[in-house]
Amino acid sequence: MAKTQLNVRVDEATAEAARERALQRGVSVNRYIEELVLKDAGEVGQTFVEAAADFMKQYERVFAEEFGLDPGPDRLRCAPDQQAADHREGQPGTT
Repeated sequence: MAKTQLNVRVDEATAEAARERALQRGVSVNRYIEELVLKDAGEVGQTFVEAAADFMKQYERVFAEEFGLDPGPDRLRCAPDQQAADHREGQPGTT
């Protein structure tokens, strides 16, 4: 993967902390900072997924009513009238 150079300015205490942490982990300061950014980006992504799941859970009934679905414990199922139509399908006298 191609690398891009970034120049950042930090105070001496932050620079020293970065050097010490990188040394403790046995990686370069560049790699240490790269890992921090990747970890932070992953946490943001995870936070988004958790928030979206929470939103869907809170508004499950609203979606069910809007789209005619019956919310189940783990997923949305067809509403009773659709279940009855599915059940009748394939029986004599139905299409």
